Amino acid sequence: MKKIAIGCDPNAEEQKMDLIRYLSKLGYEITDMGSEDPIYAHTAFQVADAVANGCYDNGILLCGTGLGMCIAANKVKGCYAALCTDIYSAERAKKSNDANVACFGAFTLGIRTIEKLAETFLASEFEAGGSSQPKVDCYHEYDLARG
Repeated sequence: MKKIAIGCDPNAEEQKMDLIRYLSKLGYEITDMGSEDPIYAHTAFQVADAVANGCYDNGILLCGTGLGMCIAANKVKGCYAALCTDIYSAERAKKSNDANVACFGAFTLGIRTIEKLAETFLASEFEAGGSSQPKVDCYHEYDLARG
């Protein structure tokens, strides 16, 4: 069973709670890391750190557009966050880019779309050894070089 850390800004609380219920029914173990902090970067850092440190298999972040959470999460070494807006990007975020955190816009996507995107992201796996391997190796090596 995959362990998922999830967080959002105050604007996306309702969508986060709906998504937690949906993913729990699919068998994922979900930890809610909050939504109260209006400085959403704090929540993004908490989720990103937990995933990068191996405490969780993946993370999910929500805010109005998903952009701010994605930018903040990607500041954490070892976090590879992707803004997912459609099924193809949700799948390729993992398969081609080895993303470990998915970000969604609560104001730009409906909850049913967010549910399907999260399900797709979480069910996808990186295609190790494929044509994307060299680029993924490159940014993993960059992270290691940053100490």
